[in-house]
Amino acid sequence: MNAMLLFAHGARDPDWARPFKEVERRIRLERPEMPLTLAFLEFMQPSLEEAAHELVAQGCRRIHIVPMFLGTGGHVRRDIPPLIERLTAQYGTTVEWLLRPAIGDQERVVQAMTEASLSWLPSDMPARDTPRAPSP
Repeated sequence: MNAMLLFAHGARDPDWARPFKEVERRIRLERPEMPLTLAFLEFMQPSLEEAAHELVAQGCRRIHIVPMFLGTGGHVRRDIPPLIERLTAQYGTTVEWLLRPAIGDQERVVQAMTEASLSWLPSDMPARDTPRAPSP
């Protein structure tokens, strides 16, 4: 059975997790039959390992881990792989762990951030007609 594990950084302020919990809620509405959990690297619970154990206990054998990070920085490159290695050592080939790209690296997310940023501008501000070459 497929499952999804959303993995965010975590913070001391519980309000920080609000957007991630909203993503989790919306996915549940779209895929109510799919096991899903939200886990955190630090400061908040559950941890990735705790969430992974819970999904395996539910019978999940293919777990998509979605890093809810804006980019592929140190946490995605250095912190997540050892966590997955520990899970692989524990469960062997009975569970497939699929680490997906950081959410902020997906074109749709970049476009959504672009549109959200532009929405702050006045509607009468003209758009640029010709693409501008990148600066060297």
